[in-house]
Amino acid sequence: MTGISKQLMRASLGALTLALLVGCASKGEPAFTPKELRSFSETSSLDTQWRRNVGAGLGRARYPIAPAREGDSVFAADAEGVVMAMNADSGAVEWQINLDTPISSALNAIAGQVYLGTRNGEVIALDQRDGSESWRARVSSEVLAAPQANQQLLVVQSIDGQITALDRASGAERWVYTSSQPALTLRGTGTPMVIDQVSFVGLANGRLATLDNRSGQPLWDMQVATPRGRSEVARLVDLSGQPIISPDGRLFVTSYNGRVVALEATQGDLLWEANISSRHTPILVGNLLFVVTDNSHIVALDADSGREIWRNNDLEDRWLTSPAFADGRLVFGDFEGYLHLIDAREGDIVGRTRVHGSGISVRPVTEGGTIHVQANNGRLETLEVTP
Repeated sequence: MTGISKQLMRASLGALTLALLVGCASKGEPAFTPKELRSFSETSSLDTQWRRNVGAGLGRARYPIAPAREGDSVFAADAEGVVMAMNADSGAVEWQINLDTPISSALNAIAGQVYLGTRNGEVIALDQRDGSESWRARVSSEVLAAPQANQQLLVVQSIDGQITALDRASGAERWVYTSSQPALTLRGTGTPMVIDQVSFVGLANGRLATLDNRSGQPLWDMQVATPRGRSEVARLVDLSGQPIISPDGRLFVTSYNGRVVALEATQGDLLWEANISSRHTPILVGNLLFVVTDNSHIVALDADSGREIWRNNDLEDRWLTSPAFADGRLVFGDFEGYLHLIDAREGDIVGRTRVHGSGISVRPVTEGGTIHVQANNGRLETLEVTP
C-alpha cells in the first residue's frame, strides 16, 4: 500500500470511527494499529500527589467532560450528573452534588462559577463555593464544548452548529447565531474563543466566523478547510478544536482534513498555512505552536512563519488528547491510559506514567508543574513533574 493510500485509509477510518462509532467499543480501541511504547531516556518523573474517583466516569460514549481548575480548587464531573470540587493540593472533597441530569461537556471554572452543558441541551452555572445552582438555561441541542465566557456573556456552541450567547449573571438569552451543517460531521466539540468584543467560532462546514458579541452578527468569516472527495466521510472538514489567539492578535486555527492557519484576528487576513490535519485544540507557548495531528504526531511550528521545527511520531495512532503544558513539557494522555511528557524545545519523550487502563480521552489540566488528569473511568489523578 502506498503512503498516500495509507494516509487516506487512516483518515477515512479515523473520521468514520469518530463520527459514528465513538463509545461503541467496550474499551475505546482505535480503528488502526497504534505504535507500541518503547523505552526512552527518562529525565522527568511524574509523582502522584493524590487520586480521587469522580462518579461513574465519562460513559460509554466517552463524553469530553474535562476537569477545570481555578485558584486552589479542581472541579470534575461524570456523565451521570455528579459534580465534585476538590482541594488542588490535597484532594480533599470540598463539596459534591448530583444534578440529576446527564452531563456532556467539559467544565469551565471562572470568576467563582463553574459552567457546563448537558445532553438534553441545558447550560448550568454552579457556585464554586458550595455547588449551589446559580441558574439553568436551555439551548438548541446537546452541548459537548465547554461554555466560554467574557465579562458579560457565556457563549455556548451546541452540536447542531448553533451558537447561543447567555447573560453570565442570569442565563438569559442575548443572541443566537445559526450555521449550516453538512450531512456528516465529527462529534461536535468545536469550542468558541471568546474575548470582550468578539467570539471566534469554528464550524463543522469548515468555516471560521467572527461574531460581534453585542448582536451575534458575523463581522467576517472565511473557509479554512474545503470539502473534497466523493463520500461524506472524505468531505469531513470540521473545525472541532478551539481557535487560539495570541497577545498580539494572531489567530491560530486547526481543521480536520484541512490545514493549520494563522490569521490576523481583526480582518481574517491569512498570515500562513501548513498542510496539517488536526481535530484537536493546539497550544501556543512563547513563539511555538504545538499541534497534535489526526494520526497522533506531535508537531512544533514556528508561530511567525508556520515552519516545522520538530515532529515526534513515537506515539503514532495512540489517540492522543489535545496538548497541555507543564513547566517546560507538553502533556498528553492516550487511549491506554498513559500520560506522556515531551520536552517542548527538543521534541523528545522525557517522562511517562500510567493513570488507568480505561484510557484518557480528555485534555489534562495544568498549573505550573502540577497536572490534573481524568481517566475515562472517572479517576482523577494529580501528579507533580520533577525536576
